This record gives sequence, structure tokens and C-alpha cells, in this order.
Amino acid sequence: MNDFKLFFREDLGSKGDITSKALLSNEIGHGVIMAKDDCVLAGVEEATYILEYLGSKVHTLHKDGCRITQGTTVLQVKGPALSILSGERLALNFLGRMSGIASLTRELVDITQPLNPHLSIAATRKTTPGFRKYEKKAVVLGGGIPHRFGLYDTILIKDNHIALLGSVEKAIKKVQENLPDVPIEVEVETMEDALIAARLKVDAIMLDNIPPDKGALISQKIRETCPQITIEVSGGITPKNIIHYVYADRISLGWLTHSVVSKDFSLDMGTKNIN
Repeated sequence: MNDFKLFFREDLGSKGDITSKALLSNEIGHGVIMAKDDCVLAGVEEATYILEYLGSKVHTLHKDGCRITQGTTVLQVKGPALSILSGERLALNFLGRMSGIASLTRELVDITQPLNPHLSIAATRKTTPGFRKYEKKAVVLGGGIPHRFGLYDTILIKDNHIALLGSVEKAIKKVQENLPDVPIEVEVETMEDALIAARLKVDAIMLDNIPPDKGALISQKIRETCPQITIEVSGGITPKNIIHYVYADRISLGWLTHSVVSKDFSLDMGTKNIN
């Protein structure tokens, strides 16, 4: 977890927790981290790592991915009080942010699953810089899928690629020529481009910013042309309108990571001086 060095540096700098250093010496702290909201729990592994790295012992009471209610004690921690306080906010930030994402993902899975059991809820790259790995992990803990992690791991031909190449057909054929064995997904905004992509037998077609009634019709035509293509929908989808898009195989939402509300957690502790 080398990236944690950056997280520690952001909060502790070169001087550490100067307030706690001014107030504490050799006190041993006993604390509990408690959920202040109902949620799908995520970030326990990371919170545990943070506190243990700083010298504390952690006893985990609930695992990532489980549903918990307000007032639930998630973990117990014991160690140098200075160390616990130095890692408190970072640990709570991980729990709050990741649990918020996992909870929202699970909410959307629960809404859509009864309507289309084969539908996947997917994350996007609209993530917090430096925190993508953890946000996508939280989506998975909530029952969703991470989708592509970065520009390097999946071919996704987008509108700007098509604009630069001149047509969706030229873009697809060029990728097929240069990378013949790599799965291709293409983003389209019209029936015409969708059917061109289907006839060229790409692996997935993303219907981007298309109204649900029109998207359902395009999806039907795609499946008539090439039934095995995965149909993804994206753009402007929120918890309020998601049920109108369940005709797809996959729904990707930036909402999962860019508009999520974090869950609230607190750490309460007491101390015992060992001098």
C-alpha cells in the first residue's frame, strides 16, 4: 500500500500531529469506531491498515461488504493514544467515503435487479484523483462492477475519437486493424452509428446520453443485428431515473463516485497513562 505514504504525508506533513504531541506523552488509548448511519460497510481493511501501521492493535467486528445499522461498533483499537489520533481522520475518511459509495451502489442494485437480473451497475473514471482504486473497490463491495480502471486496460472509442477519425466506421476498423485481439467498446449517440458498430461486431456498444425510450429501441435493433453484443447505457443517469434504463446489460454512472454522500463514522476513546 505504497500510496498510503501520500495519504499520511498529506495529513501529518513533516511534523506530525502537533496538537496531540503538545498534550500527550505515553498514554495508551482504547477506542471504538462506530457507524453513525445505516450503510453497506466499506473501508474496514484500509482503516485497519492505517491504525496498525501507526502502531495500534485493531480488532475488527464487521467485515467490508456487510450491511450495518446506525450505532454499530465497527472496530476496536488499542495503542499509543498519539498514534491513534494521528490516524483517526484518515481512517474515518476511508470508511465514510467508501461506505457511501458501497451503500449507493447496493441501493441501485436492489432497485434494478428485480427488473433485470442480468443487469450490471458499473463505475466510471469520474473518480477522485489518487483514490480511484478505493472508490472502485467500494463499488464492487456494494454489488457493482469496476468497469475499466484506466485508459490503458480497455478499448473504448468515444465521441472525440470518432470526430478526429471522421466516422465511427473508420475508428472501429482502425482499432480492429491495429489491435485485432483486443475487445472493443464504442460510444454512440445515434441509431445509425449503433447499427454500424453492431454490423462490425464490436464487443460492446455504449448508448451515451440517449433518452430511455429511444435507447430501448436502439438496443432492440442492435440485438436483432448482433445478439451477443453487450449494451451499456450512460450519461445523465441518477438514482431517480435509473429504472428507465434497465433494458441494457450494463448501466455506468459517474454518480456513484462524483455525487455520492459519505457515511458518517466516529472514533471515541479514553486513555490510560503508563508513566
